[in-house]
Amino acid sequence: MQYRKDKYGNDISILGYGCMRFTKKGRGIDLAKANREIMTAYRAGVNYFDTAYIYPGSEEALGKILEKNQIRDKVNIATKLPQYLISSRKAIDKFFEIELERLRTDHVDYYLMHHLTDVAMWDSLKSVGILDWIREKKKAGQIRNIGFSYHGNTDNFLKILNDYDWDFCQIQYNYLDDVSQAGEKGLLAAEEKGIPVVIMEPLRGGKLVNMLPEPAKKLIAKYGNGWSPAELAFRWLYNQTGVTCVLSGMNSVEMVKENCRVASEMKAGSLKPRDFKVIERVKQIIRRKEKVGCTGCRYCMPCPKGVDIPGTFRCYNQMFIEGKTAGRFEYAQTVGLAKEPPFASQCIECGKCEMHCPQEIPIREKLKEADKALRPLPFKAGIHVARKYMFRKGRTKHK
Repeated sequence: MQYRKDKYGNDISILGYGCMRFTKKGRGIDLAKANREIMTAYRAGVNYFDTAYIYPGSEEALGKILEKNQIRDKVNIATKLPQYLISSRKAIDKFFEIELERLRTDHVDYYLMHHLTDVAMWDSLKSVGILDWIREKKKAGQIRNIGFSYHGNTDNFLKILNDYDWDFCQIQYNYLDDVSQAGEKGLLAAEEKGIPVVIMEPLRGGKLVNMLPEPAKKLIAKYGNGWSPAELAFRWLYNQTGVTCVLSGMNSVEMVKENCRVASEMKAGSLKPRDFKVIERVKQIIRRKEKVGCTGCRYCMPCPKGVDIPGTFRCYNQMFIEGKTAGRFEYAQTVGLAKEPPFASQCIECGKCEMHCPQEIPIREKLKEADKALRPLPFKAGIHVARKYMFRKGRTKHK
């Protein structure tokens, strides 16, 4: 197993165990199976285990397994505060105590503010005393490192990153998401500040394996040095010095062993030009289904009315690459849950964006098309409900 350093010089395995996808048995988690998988990973050198309050049964299962095998103090637990449920300082204490009890521990090694999509969510936490709470918990040793997990656009990621002296952060990042969400720009910004980055969704929930077009699978098999699609995706991540740890939701011993093998072999900077060419060709194959030829260059930005043009087109394209629901959910999450959501419906058709587009995309026309596809009535209603829930204070209405 290879290791990279956290902010304070401690070793973190470059492969982390994502505990969201433990195999279910009846109404609960198959503890015997999860135990075999976790201990296989532990013996191979994995020392970072990620869970969250809202992963059903996950914290409790992890706590039982670590206690049973007497390895709690030999590994790092990462879990998350459900910030979307917080309305008071008392609530922060309540959820944290529940998590400690579930995990059967007196401290959390890496604690995250879960699922921030906008700096306003972080501001809301600050308004109920999160900064004092963090200081108290770190002083008491109940939290060793504080961070946040993120699902929003790059601009808001950078605002949150620069607003506090974070110990680490967690972002969605893979070779297809290099310009979306926090993206490569966010990764490099964190690296420049010396903030370790934990990666989630390295395979886009398995889609870079199970849903790859056949021509892409054949290309990888022919030119990928004998690597599987999953191995190619992991190696692309490990090649980058700004990546500290890559989470994988492993749910078989075979998967654990394979991922641990890759994590024991791959070093930053070792990919060859040919490997990058294979990845670029795979991306081209995947994107043949896209509706808009947007490269995410952002020359069209900023929009005078705040429309997230590249973000809208990325989600619209995702509808045709991964399915309508996937694209709409991504749009609701990354655009709809911003404090001031940059919906395409805010476009006034000034045409400024089209003057700067290298791809000569008819942006105004495509924005209308995308908005209609991404926000059918049920999704509009869903976004409205989610916004009322996430932004209890200072709500704003949007057409």
